[in-house]
Amino acid sequence: MYSEKDITHRLIVGFEIHVQLATRTKLFCGCAVEFGAPPNSRTCPVCLGLPGALPVMNRRAFEFSVDTGLALNCAINRLSKWDRKSYYYPDLPKNYQTSQYDLPVACDGFFEFNANGQPRRISILRAHLEEDAGKNIHDTPGCTLVDLNRTGTPLLEIVTLPEIESADDAYAFCTELQRLVTYLGVSHGNMQMGQMRFEPNINVEINAGGETFRTPISEIKNLNSFRSVRGAIEYEYQRQIQDWLADNDYVINDRPNENRGWDDDRGVTVFQRGKEAAHDYRYFPEPDLVPATTEEAWLETRRAKLPMAPLKRRAELVNNLGLNPDDAAVIVSDRATADLFDAAVEAGASPKTLGKHFVNLWAKLAADRDARVCDLGISADRIAELANMVDQDSVSATSAVKVAGAMLDSPDSPMKLAESMGLRAVLDTGETQAWIEQAFAANEQAVRDAAGNPKKAKAAAGFLRGQVMKISAGKANPKLVGALIEARLREQSTQE
Repeated sequence: MYSEKDITHRLIVGFEIHVQLATRTKLFCGCAVEFGAPPNSRTCPVCLGLPGALPVMNRRAFEFSVDTGLALNCAINRLSKWDRKSYYYPDLPKNYQTSQYDLPVACDGFFEFNANGQPRRISILRAHLEEDAGKNIHDTPGCTLVDLNRTGTPLLEIVTLPEIESADDAYAFCTELQRLVTYLGVSHGNMQMGQMRFEPNINVEINAGGETFRTPISEIKNLNSFRSVRGAIEYEYQRQIQDWLADNDYVINDRPNENRGWDDDRGVTVFQRGKEAAHDYRYFPEPDLVPATTEEAWLETRRAKLPMAPLKRRAELVNNLGLNPDDAAVIVSDRATADLFDAAVEAGASPKTLGKHFVNLWAKLAADRDARVCDLGISADRIAELANMVDQDSVSATSAVKVAGAMLDSPDSPMKLAESMGLRAVLDTGETQAWIEQAFAANEQAVRDAAGNPKKAKAAAGFLRGQVMKISAGKANPKLVGALIEARLREQSTQE
């Protein structure tokens, strides 16, 4: 037997991810895909598997799966076929799931992401279309209820190779993949609604006494938050090490692989059942559906319409436009908002000023309305004009906030609004000097600190600038105020 100090170990994680596609109807019938509808109200003979009912493939679901495969740098199979995956469960009315086995939509790709500031890449084994099962509800004591509304909902299952070696990398991978599918518009990716579910396959390579061992694989089912992904992987990593230390025969092939669930309240994984292998499902070709075929010209048309991936778009904002990474991430988090930002840059605005406005000014106005920046109805030209007014000292940053608020209710130009609201910056030296004198007279201690206390000089000078802006109701030009205050403090020091 070994102790933990006698061994080294390496975490191995691969993923199966179920992405609910953003179609209006189910994969093989016309029933609406609708979250929260009354139980069993969105079903028909096709999705219930009644005799004589024949499925018809949802073209939009297939297009979404191809788009995702292309974005994941996969090869798209020119012919992909449907298969029946047989298993028995109360929420599977047909007793089989229509899926894809040996000829999926896409295969052999890769996905790039950043983790802890470092670039990472994971190989994509395959991405295949399949229908979802229903939902078992265990809220009623003594019985299980079944809601079949979700039955037949289109899913794209993405399967990776086991190339992730830390819970942090897994967390980063999952978050970036969610950004991608929502960016593409193929899924809403709402994890609380079950629109994206992560299932990590976890085991550990252990080196002890010159030998290498691998623990059995545990698949953690249906994780619906990034925090749960990280927590489940961290727990399972340590659990498998401890189980191997307790019994060195706890190794792959000698012990069965497992399906486990995640108990979020206790922070532990829980055994559910043995993990099935492909032969357990008795796959065979679906006789009621013809294979789906694709042509190169059609694929190139789909490829040409794909947006730039969020990771690459963030890098361009940082490297080409000089934004800081955090601001770039906020802007790119929503595709339509990022498009609006790009349009405002093309309209002539400074990217850095524009970035600050999008992350602070416009984002706050949008949050107050439970909306996105792109939903505020402000054109790129007007957004750019306001940014330029700040850069040209026509309005202060404080006044720009007030002008932006007025822009939501008025079609007038930002400049016209600033003038009508009395917010146009004052560049008159005499008027500005008068405001400074008022601020100095009302804050004598701050003036003394700014002029003669090295420890407090910087903070005191900043306080005085703020007081001048307050007295001027935001109309003073901040740069002019700063220059005149510095000159006035030098004069004060000389007099003393």
